[in-house]
Amino acid sequence: MAAKLLMQWDIRQETESEYFEFLVHEFIPGLNKLGIDEIQVWYTAYGNCEQMLTSGIAESAEHMQKAMQSDQWKKLIEELQQYVNNFSKKVVNATRGFQI
Repeated sequence: MAAKLLMQWDIRQETESEYFEFLVHEFIPGLNKLGIDEIQVWYTAYGNCEQMLTSGIAESAEHMQKAMQSDQWKKLIEELQQYVNNFSKKVVNATRGFQI
């Protein structure tokens, strides 16, 4: 069964432009290289919740676990955390539609 990675965070105001450059040019392509595809990113413009919700799908839970134990994953997350606060993640069984 496919596994879905769900991540949430808030963008640090002082790093917003650098964050978007990193997201588009490094983070999303890096996830794809790890075999995490179908990346979706939602931006919350109004409300009391995390500013960003991001998801990606791997072919199996085992593949997701292997990707998340890699040095490339650790590097991506370390760099992401330079631009964001309140980072959280979880892996769930992938189903169609929106999942939180």
